[in-house]
Amino acid sequence: MVSLKFLLLQTRNPDDPMRTHEIKCFADKLNCPEENILVHDLISGRPQKRLLDQVDAVLVGGSGDYSVVSGGDWLPAALDQFRDLYEFSKPTFASCWGFQAFAKAIGGVVVTDLQRAEVGTLTFELTSDGHADPIFGPLRSPFQAQIGHQDIVDRLPEHAVLLCSSARVENEAFTFPGKPIYATQFHPELELSDLLKRLYAYPEYVEKITGLRLSEFTQTCRETPETQHLLSRFVQHVFGA
Repeated sequence: MVSLKFLLLQTRNPDDPMRTHEIKCFADKLNCPEENILVHDLISGRPQKRLLDQVDAVLVGGSGDYSVVSGGDWLPAALDQFRDLYEFSKPTFASCWGFQAFAKAIGGVVVTDLQRAEVGTLTFELTSDGHADPIFGPLRSPFQAQIGHQDIVDRLPEHAVLLCSSARVENEAFTFPGKPIYATQFHPELELSDLLKRLYAYPEYVEKITGLRLSEFTQTCRETPETQHLLSRFVQHVFGA
């Protein structure tokens, strides 16, 4: 696994404190050096093809300041990139913002809905397809994972297979049959300590969704050992590494 190269597609401002933290989190869960993860920010445009050709797989994570729903001048090109990843079956694992962007790019529907917003450590149930999936199947059901979002994938793309749901949101993870592409609304790259760093970086987010002070809310968050090996299973399944 160490020899594999990854491209992390980010959507973060230059002063976002989570830019470098996100690289570390993915490297830890993939058991690879941080230098094996190249980075391109989609706000600046699409990555060049030669950069994509240099890597074995693509990663997409969260976004501190940007929404798939509200968009921006840069979003159409970013969504085109996701369509190319799909068309050419580039191995990809996308979480959070990446989950929403992949869904929207391939024909799904994404909405902003504070009534269904989720943050913290939440519980998820596998679907029957999730139980049968080689990457999700080994998870216990129910399982817990770290999450934080207010944009909701209301409808999956036509050919996507739903892998798990939460009590509040139906569409929490999907894959495409025959393609090495997985996407999760939750963050398998985050441990509890990583989630807390995110929450303290964006404290207004917690109060907006939960109405609780950050110091109170963090007491409800827990470790999530079940999802710590999800990314490594993805790599093992796709590359046999």
